[in-house]
Amino acid sequence: MLWLLFASAGLQAADISARNPLLALADEGYVLSADFSVSLNARLEDAVTRGVGLYFVIDFELSRSRWYWLDEQLASRSQSLLLSYHALTRRYRLSSGTLHQSFASLEEALRILSRLRNWLVFDTSVVEADQTYLAAVRMRLDLSQMPKTFQVNALANRDWNLSSDWARWTFTPGDSVQPGGTGTQVVPVAPPAHLPAAPSSGDGK
Repeated sequence: MLWLLFASAGLQAADISARNPLLALADEGYVLSADFSVSLNARLEDAVTRGVGLYFVIDFELSRSRWYWLDEQLASRSQSLLLSYHALTRRYRLSSGTLHQSFASLEEALRILSRLRNWLVFDTSVVEADQTYLAAVRMRLDLSQMPKTFQVNALANRDWNLSSDWARWTFTPGDSVQPGGTGTQVVPVAPPAHLPAAPSSGDGK
């Protein structure tokens, strides 16, 4: 089975891109929403249908520029989502911790995977109203959580390397307080070349 997974040709390229990141002020702190475009190649699709779980990790970072030293990192959070297939039920599943949701098709599962909504990423005490901060988010396929038999071969095969570039933008907490607490103002920074300007709770680290 291992040979078949790595010998099969990936006809389309696998790709992830991040767009439309938004920080919003909630009761518990600041929550993040973003959209991702997730495309799997034939090799990754085949791996899932053969019972190999794919772990997708969403990373968030918040930092503040310092003219006299390196940027100061104020918050760093990650959450992991497992995409798997169950042959007995013939359904795909997305899992985050003890929570999971089932889908009739891979397309439906990827559509939900692509939508990040209201993820608590940092407390209000982390930021000051009159300061400007740099926020960043990305999604990646985490090979380290795959079965050991796959890790060595996957690390050496570009078809298994799947990660978006960091989508970066600036925001000022003082500008985010709108009448009625409508949310955070986001000012995008120039994104990487192939990015246009740019589910759901998980463990932080």
